[in-house]
Amino acid sequence: MLLVARRWTIGIVAGGAAVAIAAAGTPALAQTPLAQASAPATRTEPLPLERLFDNTAVSDDARPSEADFDGSGQSLSAQDLSAAGWTPGRTLALDGARLTWPRSAAGQPDNVRADGQPLRLRGRGDALSFLVAGTGAGGDVTGTGTVRYRDGGSTSYTLTAPDWRSGPLSTKAVALPHINAPGGQRTEKVRLYAVTVPVERGREIASVVLPRDPGPAADLHVFAAAVRTPAHGWTGTWSASTSGYPAVGPWTDQTLRLVIHTSARGRGIRIRLANTFAAAPVRIGHASVAVQASGAAADGAPRRLAFGGRPGTRIPAGAEAFTDPLDLPVPADTNLLVSLHLPERITAAPVHSRTNQVSYLSAAGSGDRTGDSGAEAFTGSLASWPFLTGVDTGGGPGSVVALGDSITDGDKSTVDANRRWPDVLARRLQGQSEVPRYGVLNHGISANRIVTDRYPGDGVSTDTGGVSAQHRLDRDVLAQTGARTVVVFEGVNDVRWGASPDQVIAGLRAIAERSRARGLRVVGATIAPCEGFPDCTPEVDARRTAVNAFIRENGGVFDAVLDFDAVIRDPERPQRMLPEYDSGDHLHPGDAGLRALAESIDLRKLMP
Repeated sequence: MLLVARRWTIGIVAGGAAVAIAAAGTPALAQTPLAQASAPATRTEPLPLERLFDNTAVSDDARPSEADFDGSGQSLSAQDLSAAGWTPGRTLALDGARLTWPRSAAGQPDNVRADGQPLRLRGRGDALSFLVAGTGAGGDVTGTGTVRYRDGGSTSYTLTAPDWRSGPLSTKAVALPHINAPGGQRTEKVRLYAVTVPVERGREIASVVLPRDPGPAADLHVFAAAVRTPAHGWTGTWSASTSGYPAVGPWTDQTLRLVIHTSARGRGIRIRLANTFAAAPVRIGHASVAVQASGAAADGAPRRLAFGGRPGTRIPAGAEAFTDPLDLPVPADTNLLVSLHLPERITAAPVHSRTNQVSYLSAAGSGDRTGDSGAEAFTGSLASWPFLTGVDTGGGPGSVVALGDSITDGDKSTVDANRRWPDVLARRLQGQSEVPRYGVLNHGISANRIVTDRYPGDGVSTDTGGVSAQHRLDRDVLAQTGARTVVVFEGVNDVRWGASPDQVIAGLRAIAERSRARGLRVVGATIAPCEGFPDCTPEVDARRTAVNAFIRENGGVFDAVLDFDAVIRDPERPQRMLPEYDSGDHLHPGDAGLRALAESIDLRKLMP
């Protein structure tokens, strides 16, 4: 008799919601915890996506009647897509997956309306990634499909496509400024979304059945699909979240020299650049990496980086790019200089805004200085990290991701000293042998929240508090190189700015469920006290205390808990921080407080 395992898995929709989906019936001899899912009847053999295309979404501005995306004659502008760098056949790196924009010319079929079609899609990975949009419903369009594995088993998944006209801008892959309509072009922002759903790690996918028709007058459109494959053989040694898209410079034909601090050591290096939130492509002329000597000066000649064998690249709006691997020893706990030549005029850029680290900028018109060892050309300074979002090194056991707000970001710690609590944790991990020497990836954003967005996710903005932790989870945690464990230390901004305990708790549950569905260990940290900060009222402390009670009780939501509140609070007055840990503003710990947080962590709690 075959034994049958049964459990629940999680389907993820754009916008951050988690949906429970049942999977049942896989024989135990397949050695998988998921069970067999019922699949729609197969009408044909699985086909490549382009052979399933039955709808035309893109028209030339001069011939709008050649496309009808939504059933009322409206369509996307081919010119707008080209201006964003989304040209036919272009491969787009989105949240760790490589998706190919349809090769179809304007006016030709370029997407499929999902209705149970078997799709030829193969490989092993941690997720499926779909490029989608919904039409007709005026809101999200959702359906359930099936992943079929080569071992004969299958699992179900839930796919949600936000509406192309009204979906959230904070989770979009790209936004375009116009709609082409029978009566002419109309100025209205439209969106496309990259959405991921989990699959069983280690099992080889044989094919995917798209969701069934979601119902009358509503369509779930699929433009591209891919298996997201983890970056085997790489460990993240440094990364940062894009927190907004502010005005800069303008920068014209000059070089950024960005200072970053490694956590894990390894042999080999690659750099990740991202054009998050942008509306237009950015051109990188050249790039290099070197160990910092001091200031903008390199310790030796910088090593040139390449992109697919070329010295530079053009990154489409909303997408990212990795450099080719470079054979270079990467030391732990060391400052590196990553230099980027920007040959074209740039007036706004995706940045991480609060770095507590001085970086450098050459003068306008100074050209490519990425090969300079000396600091003479770098006459300006920066307090942000534009475009640069990750540095990976070869080998290693993987990484711990710290998802947080300004306390994780290191606000109020000593500038240029690398005394953020994730930095201290990284040094602890590198200096011991009890647990693997993980890299530590700091994804704190000052002013960030769990429940709501600070930055709206589109357009030039002075607010660099980022989209919510739920809305950035896929990009900043699930797609991070070598991620094994996530430490969630957020919530103080939510309770300070009016979110109820129930809202914060629901957000924490969703983050934990989505992370665990991708195979990550999830560690929750209690919220630190803040009495004395102007808006930290008794009502705020009551909300904070309620959230902390939930985190401590755990109830299976987290794999482990770090009681940061207990570490840093004043035992005589628990609603405030101990004075010796306080930076002086009563909200942010200083260097001593950040060190206390990191040193309180039982490193065994980080092990998957």
